[in-house]
Amino acid sequence: MKIVVIGGTGLIGTKLAALLTGHEVVPAAPSTGVNTITGEGLADVLKGADVVVDVANSPSFEAGPVMEFFKTSTGNLLQAEDAAGVRHHVGISIVGTERLPDNAYFAAKLAQEALVKASGIPYSLVHATQFMEFVAAIADEGTWDDGKVHIAPVAWAPIAADDVAANLARVATGEPLNARIDIAGPDEYRMDEFFRKALAERGDTREVVTDEHARYFGSELTERSLVPIGEATLGEVHYDEWYAAQGGR
Repeated sequence: MKIVVIGGTGLIGTKLAALLTGHEVVPAAPSTGVNTITGEGLADVLKGADVVVDVANSPSFEAGPVMEFFKTSTGNLLQAEDAAGVRHHVGISIVGTERLPDNAYFAAKLAQEALVKASGIPYSLVHATQFMEFVAAIADEGTWDDGKVHIAPVAWAPIAADDVAANLARVATGEPLNARIDIAGPDEYRMDEFFRKALAERGDTREVVTDEHARYFGSELTERSLVPIGEATLGEVHYDEWYAAQGGR
C-alpha cells in the first residue's frame, strides 16, 4: 500500500513514517519538493497513492494566516487526492476544537475538518490532546509580565508524540472511519499542578500561579476543554517515563 505523509519531515511525520513498515511510505514536504500551498509536486507524489496522512502544520498561529494555511493547503490536497483516486484521507486535529470557538488555531482546524468531511473522500480524523513535547512552549506562552506562569486549574492529559504516531499508523492502515476518534495520554492531571511539578523537575524556577482566568493560547478554559469527553484511546507512555527518556532536557 502506498501511503503519502504530508508534513512527513516534521515531529509526527518522521515518527509515523518509521512505523509504517511493509508499506511504500513517501514523506512529503516543501523540502522534498511537495508544497500544498502552491500545489507544487502534489500530482506526482499522489500517483498510485492509496492513503494520505496529513500532519502538516501552519507556520503561523495568527488568526488570518492560520486559517488561510489550513483552507488552502487542505483544499489543494483534497483536490489532488480526488484526481489521483486516493481511497483514504487521514487527518490530525486537537481534542476540544469545538469547545473553544474563539481560539484562532482551533477555528482553523475546524474549517480544515469541514473541508475533509465535504470532500467525498473516505476519511478518518484523529483528535489528540496536547503533546508532551510542547510542555516548555506552553509554559512560556503562559508566562506573564510578572515572570510567573499562569495556568488554569483544569483537566489535562498530555500525550507523547510516539503514541500519536502509533495511533495514526493504526488508523492509516485500517479502513476509513468516516468519523473521528479521540486519543489522550494515559494519565489525567490538574493542569496547574502538572506544570508546577514539571517545571520543578526541569530546574525551572518560575512560579506557577493557579489562575482560573489564565488563557491557553488566547482562550479561557473550562474544566474539560482540553481532554476527551466520552470514549477515547489512551496512550501507553506516561509523562515521567517520557521525561526520563529525554535525558532531563
